[in-house]
Amino acid sequence: MAVFGCAGCGAVLTAAVSEVALPIHLADTHWETLHPPLLEAGSYAVDPAPFGPPWRQWDEVGAREAAERGRFAPFGALSNGPSDTILLAPGDIRGTGLILERAGGYCMGIDGRDGPNLACLDCDLPVGTRMDDCGCWQVVRLLPQAVVRLPGPPERPIMEWTELLATGALWHRLSEYRDIPAGVALAHVVVAAGGAPVEVAPGPVAELLGRALGALLPAGEAAKRLDLAGPGFGEPTADLMLVPVHPQTGEMWQPRTGAVPVPMDAALWAELAFPPHRTRLPAVGGLPAGVERDDPLPPHPGYPFQPSKEAFRYTLARTPAVREPWLRAICDRGC
Repeated sequence: MAVFGCAGCGAVLTAAVSEVALPIHLADTHWETLHPPLLEAGSYAVDPAPFGPPWRQWDEVGAREAAERGRFAPFGALSNGPSDTILLAPGDIRGTGLILERAGGYCMGIDGRDGPNLACLDCDLPVGTRMDDCGCWQVVRLLPQAVVRLPGPPERPIMEWTELLATGALWHRLSEYRDIPAGVALAHVVVAAGGAPVEVAPGPVAELLGRALGALLPAGEAAKRLDLAGPGFGEPTADLMLVPVHPQTGEMWQPRTGAVPVPMDAALWAELAFPPHRTRLPAVGGLPAGVERDDPLPPHPGYPFQPSKEAFRYTLARTPAVREPWLRAICDRGC
């Protein structure tokens, strides 16, 4: 496991943390909502994309330089900050203090607008940025040039898919933000379809993505069939298969058939593949004998599910294929 220290004086700045895949929820947030930490305690991830001020608009940068920074279509401002920042839960930070003159925010916390706002308590070197305002994931981004990796305990072993399923490790606290990984998965499906019609298998996948795919892609014959596949679930007959991404390694589960795998956040995949079972209890207190009902009643949304438009465009803008005219038109239109 990693322990990160100050590059200036060597002071310990973090608890022992284990590397995981970059969380897919980074693609969007819910506006004016207080968010939980983006990462679980005891873990860290590396974001290869530039982050932090100064920020520049697409027209200032140009398509060539934007592509060098991993952006292939206009979507928000482009960062001219450092790449490979190290993301952690705020509770795993040690030995730092807030730089008050850089603690700007919207209304309920700090949003990182002023750049690095955490300094080493021993030598005052700015080492990272804390964000916890409404509309922001709670996270600390350590600057790669300001920290060093110190000796730590042995790394946690990589869990096999069977272990992830058996221990419930794929079900996590970010499920209420499921529209974000759904928007990311929708973008990957559109790219994999190559502009062809998509026939969605009936059931949870159709409920999650069917309406959006019908609005984005043409209807017609020779449609590509989309279905789930993965560990403990099997491989139904399909052209495109939504498969889980390992939460530690970031690698896709690979089907054995010739179907095209489409990556999906493992927690959202598990929710679709193995939906929670609801028990039915005998009714008492006035209903006829033998009548059963859900208790408590299952929640019913007030509106149809909608994958995150921001996460959809965020993902397409970072995909080289979006430079193709048909896909760029979809990206500009959104979902």
